[in-house]
Amino acid sequence: MISPEHAPRGVEAIEDRLEEVLEACLSSRRTAASLAPDIAALPRVQQDFVLQWAIVVAQSSAELAYQFVSLAPQALALLGEHGAEAWLIAAMDVFDRDSMYAASAALKDLPRFARGWSEQAQAVPLDETARVLELFLCGLSGRSLRIEPGDAPWTDTQTVYLPTRIDLAATRERNFLIYKAMAALAWAQTRFGTFSDALGPALTARADAGRWIAFLEAVRLGARIERMLPGLGRDMRLLQQPQADPALAAFTVPLHEPDAGVRDSLKLLDRIDLSQPPPAWCYVGPLFPERVAEARGARIVREKEAFRLVLTQMRDEFRLSERPLSARADAGRWSANVSEPDEAGERIFELFFDGTPIVPPGDAANLVQSILQDLGDLPPDYLEAAGPGAYQPSAGPGAASGPDEAAVRAEAGTAIHDEWDFARKHYRRDWCVLRERDVHPGDPGFVWRTLEKYRPQIATLKRTFEALRGEDRMHRRQPYGDAIDLDAVVAGFADRRAGRELPDGLFVRRHKTERSIAVMFLVDMSGSTKGWINDAEREALVLLAEALEVLGDRYAIYGFSGMTRKRCELFRVKRFDEPYGPVAKGRIAGITPQDYTRMGVAIRHISQMLAGEGARTRLLVTLSDGKPDDFGDNYRGEYGIEDTRQALLEARRSGIHPFCITIDEEARDYLPHMYGAANYVLVNEVRRLPLAVANVYRRLTS
Repeated sequence: MISPEHAPRGVEAIEDRLEEVLEACLSSRRTAASLAPDIAALPRVQQDFVLQWAIVVAQSSAELAYQFVSLAPQALALLGEHGAEAWLIAAMDVFDRDSMYAASAALKDLPRFARGWSEQAQAVPLDETARVLELFLCGLSGRSLRIEPGDAPWTDTQTVYLPTRIDLAATRERNFLIYKAMAALAWAQTRFGTFSDALGPALTARADAGRWIAFLEAVRLGARIERMLPGLGRDMRLLQQPQADPALAAFTVPLHEPDAGVRDSLKLLDRIDLSQPPPAWCYVGPLFPERVAEARGARIVREKEAFRLVLTQMRDEFRLSERPLSARADAGRWSANVSEPDEAGERIFELFFDGTPIVPPGDAANLVQSILQDLGDLPPDYLEAAGPGAYQPSAGPGAASGPDEAAVRAEAGTAIHDEWDFARKHYRRDWCVLRERDVHPGDPGFVWRTLEKYRPQIATLKRTFEALRGEDRMHRRQPYGDAIDLDAVVAGFADRRAGRELPDGLFVRRHKTERSIAVMFLVDMSGSTKGWINDAEREALVLLAEALEVLGDRYAIYGFSGMTRKRCELFRVKRFDEPYGPVAKGRIAGITPQDYTRMGVAIRHISQMLAGEGARTRLLVTLSDGKPDDFGDNYRGEYGIEDTRQALLEARRSGIHPFCITIDEEARDYLPHMYGAANYVLVNEVRRLPLAVANVYRRLTS
């Protein structure tokens, strides 16, 4: 027996519901009664589908909703629910970009969409899988690689370029597997020596050999992947269609040897008829050694200077803890031992300062692995610490260089961003126009008055923050150190009683690690902050900046406001690469209330900037006095909250930790949903905001 909640609705019930939803476009000649019978003939689940989407579309256009309902039964019969949703979303995207008339034409062109859908239903677009693939590549050894769209799969060893969609197989699972194989092969090319010095001359000498070299390298690297990651290797073998003929398979056997390299692939070229094409495996793309050389050259320069700067920091730290303070500033020599690469391409390295082993911090270890991947060793000139005026990288070691990630830039300083429509459960593509502007300097006496007002509190904050500048980490089983490692001594005594040699590592050593933090402060500059709230925000930023100068953390300050989706604004107060000097202080003083609070687009833009900062910890701290809100575009209530929540989820997937400080008494109604229960704090009194902001930052980073 079918329960009432699952039974199909009758004609009258559907007619009543449609009259409510479509009231704005109904007339004596256009009635809900003409639509209701066709909808009533559908199963209950499809009736719900039509009615729910009618409500969503009517929020943008009742006329478009009427046309959708009239065509929905036909669309469901041709496409099913998944395809009908895609057809409607495509028309809504046209509505957003163009006009109601263009969207109406897109809806009415249902037969053409159905033909295309039957061909592309199993296709996988890159924008749905890029983040998953980046995480997959991050889990493999070696330097991190970005994913960008391209005409074919290839890499410059910094970025992996993949087609914008894959529709080569009959199932979505198989098409995703093709993406995964493309990414894995590109990673293996960067990791296992495809782009050695021998590749470029070989391709120059034999321009017709490019496809064969790419194929032979796919054979060699596929064998390497299968030894390291058998499951992935099996998946890639499933995609090797057409199969190489038996003679060719026997011919490439040497490439399966564990020590095979790119030179072994090049040797086989002399025995191949290059006029015959190799098997066209779907995941094998072209090789561009000239583009690799360009990216590699820029990376080598950048990473050399970054590594020398790391040596300077470790040297100074070592002297403070291990040597008399009277030691000459330029004394001491660095040396290194580097092992041969293992099966995974990893090299074990050791650093020594005046013969004493030094354990580098995690970021430095990753930097060394990237250098070794390019050079195979640490050349002598890399082991010279940077001198005065040392290079200060704007991003972390190995940071990618490439084009700006904003989808479209209509003009200088302008970016176009998507926006999440929770009702559609899809993004509105290229929906918001955001412009970056500088804050005009304000009253030069504001900062001085704030320093005078909070002088005792600032002194306390600075003392507190000084204690956070570095933390002592205990390294056990060291050949020298500050104290005896009792666990190591007990284990060593047991070894000695068993007739084995006493180990060297019997000590623990304290190692002061440098903070690796980048924080972005995003300040609400909406009109509702006028008066005391604006003063408190500016005072909070002054106190925070004074304390952060003690810590040395990298920080930036931006404000946000705007009016409608076409005029979103982000105000530069202090960039990461700017000092906290007269210019930044003047901009803090110049922060003034503007318009509305469209938060999602500001968070997306700021997150892109923050994601490029090479720090272990990246924080996004928002100072706000209320919930997301804007004039027009339905950006009030649930829509704005859900878009902001989606932007925060995107930030978290990029490795950013968002936190909100608010003075809105109603914040408990929506901030737990947006930020999470533990990622916001409510300051009940505006006058407490300046000290509260500094204390929250201390708790977040201690």
